[in-house]
Amino acid sequence: MDRSNLQRRVKMNESKYEYSDEDQNDAAQGTRMRPSESNVTEDQEPFMGVKVRRKASFRRDFKGDYIDVRSNQYLMKILEKQGDKEVLFADKVLKFTSSGKMKRRILMITDFAIYIVDPEADALKRRIALAAVEKICLSELSDNFFVVVIPTEYDLLMASTRKTEIVTVLVEATKSASDYGVEVCFANSFEYNAGAELVKEVQFEDVEGVKTRILRK
Repeated sequence: MDRSNLQRRVKMNESKYEYSDEDQNDAAQGTRMRPSESNVTEDQEPFMGVKVRRKASFRRDFKGDYIDVRSNQYLMKILEKQGDKEVLFADKVLKFTSSGKMKRRILMITDFAIYIVDPEADALKRRIALAAVEKICLSELSDNFFVVVIPTEYDLLMASTRKTEIVTVLVEATKSASDYGVEVCFANSFEYNAGAELVKEVQFEDVEGVKTRILRK
């Protein structure tokens, strides 16, 4: 069986959660707001051959906007209020709360900031300046998880089947905004700040797919 079709299992504090790639595939495909580098090959990406990749992620076209931001009045109002005009990426993702719950959120990346929006409540949950991002942490395996590390705030743990595109967009955007590319770190175990004075560790194991554990330190 193709590994891209294997169901991912998330084990959090001894409680099992079923997580599959299909959770991310229901996002509506929308109009491209900014052309990004299409047909990006592995050696051009920030992964540099370190990470195990699914076959489907090689030479995948990057579309940028998968939810048609222009047609969403609330999202456009958020961007207009903040003065952001160029959307580099937009899609639905899974975000993990400090308590370990999975929440469906809209992730938008502009040339200045990262936006986390609750699509059910039409509420902006968080805006993070790109300049505040220090690094992105990923495993070396073919999972969907990544952590955005923000030293001045708490970090973001998310999951998306478009993780490759998200990381690539963040690296390119930080280079454009501040002449440096955000650091990309690979390890099958890493810590992140899930909240104020709350540190968690994410562990990855290649067992019949990728088993992921999120543990409180």
